[in-house]
Amino acid sequence: MHNNYLDSAKKQFEYYKLLGEKTFAQLNEEQLFWKYNEESNNIATIVKHLTGNMLSRWTDFLTTDGEKETRNREVEFENDVKDKQALMAIWNKGWDCLFSALNSINESNFNTLIYIRNQEHTIVDAVNRQLCHYAYHVGQIVFIGKMVTDTKWTSLSIPRGNSKQYNEEKFSQPKHKGHFSDDYLKKDKK
Repeated sequence: MHNNYLDSAKKQFEYYKLLGEKTFAQLNEEQLFWKYNEESNNIATIVKHLTGNMLSRWTDFLTTDGEKETRNREVEFENDVKDKQALMAIWNKGWDCLFSALNSINESNFNTLIYIRNQEHTIVDAVNRQLCHYAYHVGQIVFIGKMVTDTKWTSLSIPRGNSKQYNEEKFSQPKHKGHFSDDYLKKDKK
């Protein structure tokens, strides 16, 4: 059971990481720092926040509280990222920490209780909490990307007007086991 859950969760995280990266690939450096207004976050700030959260939650995941004393969440919303290269380094640092922690979970420690701000979580609850949080912010990244590229945006899912063709292709195949993200992740690795 735990292996199935963890495999599914890892694929979901990989999928959201890929959506972010496919968005970054469509943007120039200036667009990564565009803000709708002063109360909004730009993509670079969202990435900085995600990474701060990931490093706090996933470092020593099984043994320390997920809200580390060293974390300064307020600083995550100060934009000091300088360029796309720095943004990608920050992005990858957070995801590397997350996947390292997920890969450390096994049958012998799967029932470990995890704490976030002193609140007890099962591993499933802690992983689900973060999966939802990261999907929320990656959705913001994609939405900002769509806004700043306007008509130059390349769809990351089924392009508008292609639903019928997409479904016909899917239903022409025999029923099979798999994860919905398999097609997206395979295309990216080519």
